[in-house]
Amino acid sequence: MPGMAANPSIFEHIKLPEKYVIHWLKWKIPYHNECMHSYITRMLEEVVHPNPVLIGVSFGGVIVQEMAKLIPVKRLILISTVKSQHELPARMKLARKTGLYKILPTSLAGRIGDLEKLPVGEFTKKRAHLYKQYLSVSDKQYLDWAIQKMVCWEQESPLPNTIHIHGDSDLIFPIKNIENCIIVEGGTHIMIINRFRWFNKHLPSLIEEGELVKN
Repeated sequence: MPGMAANPSIFEHIKLPEKYVIHWLKWKIPYHNECMHSYITRMLEEVVHPNPVLIGVSFGGVIVQEMAKLIPVKRLILISTVKSQHELPARMKLARKTGLYKILPTSLAGRIGDLEKLPVGEFTKKRAHLYKQYLSVSDKQYLDWAIQKMVCWEQESPLPNTIHIHGDSDLIFPIKNIENCIIVEGGTHIMIINRFRWFNKHLPSLIEEGELVKN
């Protein structure tokens, strides 16, 4: 499950041994004021195999945790996300307390690609191109819903047997707030894209053994 507003192509470089079949899950547009349970139930219509391995990135990590509350899973693997509301950064907790998340200009999300056309620096253009390539869900109803569900997520403690992989340079969910995780040195919030070799090397042992196997 990809991160908030992201399309499944963030996993395009993830290659697993032939015995595995990878299924990319796509975001559905939520109904008006749809509750998490209803949304998860609809998402589970796409999970067709029993006892699957669920892998989720960022807000997608929240989604797969909610899925795992409703179906048995072989393995639950979280990447660049949080395992409980207590691991959320202070700014998100403040936004939840004050309701500031309600006034974010989500209607502008579809305009980020326009930065490529402006007389801005190459770094900004490259970043805008990256966003345009991977962040394709710009529907305002979805974004408003997703931000509210992320900021106001209620989970007191991690689910049992959760595998959490986190970069020590993640600026969205700083490592200082994260407990009991596998740390990827230099990993950022988008390490599923730019550190894919790490995942290709270690995911098979994490899926089979539930831990890193040194070789």
